[in-house]
Amino acid sequence: MDNLDAIAEKIRAELTAKNAARDLTLARSRELIRFCSLAIRATHREEFAEAEQLLATARAAAREMKTGVANYPDLYFTGYTQDALKELAEAYITFAVVNGHPLPTPEELGVDTAAYLNGLCEAASELRRRTLDIIRHGRTAEGERLLAAMDNVYGVLVTMDFPDAITGGLRRSTDALRAVLERTRGDLTNSLQQEKLLRELQAFEQRINGK
Repeated sequence: MDNLDAIAEKIRAELTAKNAARDLTLARSRELIRFCSLAIRATHREEFAEAEQLLATARAAAREMKTGVANYPDLYFTGYTQDALKELAEAYITFAVVNGHPLPTPEELGVDTAAYLNGLCEAASELRRRTLDIIRHGRTAEGERLLAAMDNVYGVLVTMDFPDAITGGLRRSTDALRAVLERTRGDLTNSLQQEKLLRELQAFEQRINGK
């Protein structure tokens, strides 16, 4: 028992360092999520240069966060860390789809597959907001492109039939995306029908006025 105090001091020092890393990671994860939210908002507003800057800032914040928990795998795989990385994937994927760019890969973003897939799912849900915004301005063709992207994402996610412990609860998120997809399809269909009716009315008025 002579060495108990020495063992305890070593353990206390290790836990103190780990607790400090945890606190710092929590702060960094909140900061990362904030940058991602701002990037998505800028994307919806079509402030694309600002969105790119925010995405770059978010990516740097993600690297710092990951570096801070490099020696603590349990902290890296904990909820708040993975949630923040999911938000990073969501922001980058939303920006890519809205601008018609290729999707970033998990490796390019430096996120694990579960965080990437959940970010992909949430990005598809974000596209509903984008679709509603643009069809209000008569850009239904762009709305159809976004709906097709949402459909493609859903079609891929439903094939990821693995336990939630591996996918981070992806099945539940995919079920929610299906409802979002169907509502968006209905809204876009109504908009297209209204546009068609308007064109027919305008053509009818032109025929009447031409007589």
